[in-house]
This record gives sequence, structure tokens and C-alpha cells, in this order.
Amino acid sequence: MFSVACLLTLLALSITGSPVSVRNSRITLPMTRRLKFSNSTNLVQQDEARVAAFMEYGTHARIPIENDGFNYMVSVDIGDPPTTYELLVDSGSANTWVGADTKYKPTDTSFNTEKRVGETYNSASFEGILWTDTFTLADEFTITEMPIGVASESKGIVDDGILGIAPTRLTLSTLRDSPEEPIPTVTDCLYKQGIISRPLVGMFIQPATTDTNDDGDGELSFGEPNPAMYIGNIAYTRITATPRSARYWGIDQRITYGTTEILSFTAGIVDSGCSLLWIVSDAYDSYKAATGAELDPETRLLTVTLEQYDALRPLVFHIGGGTFSLSPNAQIWPRSLNSLVNGVDGAIYLVVQSLDRHLGSGLDFINGYVFHERFYIILDTDESLVGFADTRFTDVTTN
Repeated sequence: MFSVACLLTLLALSITGSPVSVRNSRITLPMTRRLKFSNSTNLVQQDEARVAAFMEYGTHARIPIENDGFNYMVSVDIGDPPTTYELLVDSGSANTWVGADTKYKPTDTSFNTEKRVGETYNSASFEGILWTDTFTLADEFTITEMPIGVASESKGIVDDGILGIAPTRLTLSTLRDSPEEPIPTVTDCLYKQGIISRPLVGMFIQPATTDTNDDGDGELSFGEPNPAMYIGNIAYTRITATPRSARYWGIDQRITYGTTEILSFTAGIVDSGCSLLWIVSDAYDSYKAATGAELDPETRLLTVTLEQYDALRPLVFHIGGGTFSLSPNAQIWPRSLNSLVNGVDGAIYLVVQSLDRHLGSGLDFINGYVFHERFYIILDTDESLVGFADTRFTDVTTN
């Protein structure tokens, strides 16, 4: 078995019944936004590939990793002496791997398990060998014997690799010769080695504009939620019991536009890898009619006039015991970024998109990046919970 340190710590917990000595309540990493769109694929097409993969129901759907759109990067150090890698943070996959750009450099702390590992992300992929090595976050928090995929070949990824923050079950089938064997994730190892107090991942993302944010683009945290990143209380809800959505960070919610319910209580997922907010066609049609929006053929986004924008009502998400509201400004694409989606300067485009399927598919919404940038989100692997809270950016009017 690989990841001896992670697994031995888990064994010690089961034998003694006592927690390991926890050294830190929280680790925080700055996330850097990379915003890029190619001329060959528009925003909706890019999202559609990822949506289609989520809709696959099987052991391991192929979730696309795109170099276009909103991507978030973190820096990690691997080995001793360390090599620094820039990894794409992905909430739709769980494997952590390197070698797409900066090649892996074995050191005295490296161990080759000789296990073949790989993952296909629809339009991208990697194949290689699973190694274990020291894995350092924020310059000082080091996991020993962290399982890391080392790519011998990869395609479609221009970064050094990926840091997956999805549930551990999504590593199943990625060990090519032992498909039923899971691979411990970064969150697993941080918790089991006593580096953090709770196996939680926190995501804080600022709304995107063309301007550089003086205080950074976002934060990825492991361990206790960071109170500096949210306002009020965190409302938690359990992972949905609906199988298609439960494989990911799936939740149950309903949505109202103003006082009118447009999506009844149903299952879907939260995913920062999708740029837009996706809802089933029944809800989309109700939203389109209520806003008076028309479909723009060039961008494939809904568009409204200035008068219609001024009349927009809040789009409210009822999740667990909390309500989370997207203001009219949060429902539109940033006008300063219209050129990136082949839009018209000054035009107003909505970020709500149709899944082109009816209610009851098992995955009836995807709360994508445009949702994430307005709320603080906690992913709890131990208790199978997802938490939400307002931030100082929930009601800003930067769009």
C-alpha cells in the first residue's frame, strides 16, 4: 500500500481512540486567478463539455479541465530540496499530480510505488506513476509520503498539474492496476497526519474584473474555516442522497426569483470549474420569462436591456437552513469582460444557463464560478457537508 504515513495515522486513531496531536487549526494558501478565453471556444461551449461529463453516471466520469475560462492556481513545494509547482485547483477531481509543464524532480524523500496512475478529463489527460514525497503548503506545512501522480505523458494541460479537492471516492479507477483502491487526497493526509484539526477545505473567491485586485484573487484553506473570509454564520447542508450528484459536492436546494419559485427542491452540485450558473430547462424558461431576457446568438448568453436590468429581482438559493441571494448585479456577466466572450461593449448578459433537460435528472443545477465568487464555501470530507456564508463581496456591484 502507498501513503504509509497517512494510513498508519488512521490505524493509530482506530486503535487508541485518541486524536493525533494537531499542530495547526488552519492552513491558508493564496489563489491566483487566471482568466483566459481562446477564439475557438466560447464560454458556454467550454462549460457544456464539463456539464456533459458530470451527467455521465458511472464509476468515473471524465470531467474536463479547461485552460480557458476562470482557473485558480496555487503554489506547492515537492521534495527536499523542493521544486515549486503551480497547480490548478479543481473541485471536480480528487487526484493531485504534477509533470505537465515543470517536470518532477525526485529527491531523497521521493519513493516510486511503481503503481500506474492516470486520469482522463474529457479533453485532457495524464498517465504516469504514483510516487510519494514531501508536499509542502504555504512554505511551512509539510505532508510526508503524500501520494502524487507523476505524469510521463499528458495532454491538454498547460500548467504543472492539478490539486484535486473533490471527495476521495473520485480517485477510484485512477490506479490502473487497482481500480477499487482509493488514493488519499491532500485533505486526507493533512488531517490524518495531524497537520490540521478538521478535514475541511475552504474557498474564497473575489469577483473578477479587468483590474488587478490589491488584496489578492482568492484563498484556499485546509482546516478550520477562516473567519476573516466570511460574514455571519456558515450554514451547512448534507451531501445529497441523490446518486448522480452525491459523487461530487452535491447538495439539495430550491431557487426563487423574487418571491416566485423557479426551481423546486432538488439535487445538483457546487463546482467552481463551471463558469456559469446552470439550471434545468423548466427553471431556465421561468427565469427567462420573468426577466424578459432574450438569447444572444453570438455569446449564447441571455441578454437584457438596461431597463430590464434595473427591474431584476434577487435570485435566492434556499440551502439547508440558509438563504443565499444573488443580487441583480451578481446575475450579470462583468461588463468590463464582455470582449472575452465576444460580447458587445456595454451590453448586459445574464449568467444563468439551461442544462437542456427537465427536472428529475439527478443533477438539476450546477452552482458555478459566478456563485462561488459571492459566497464563502466549505467542503467537509469527514461529515459529508457543504457550508455557505456571505462575504464582503456578496452584494458588491462590480459587474
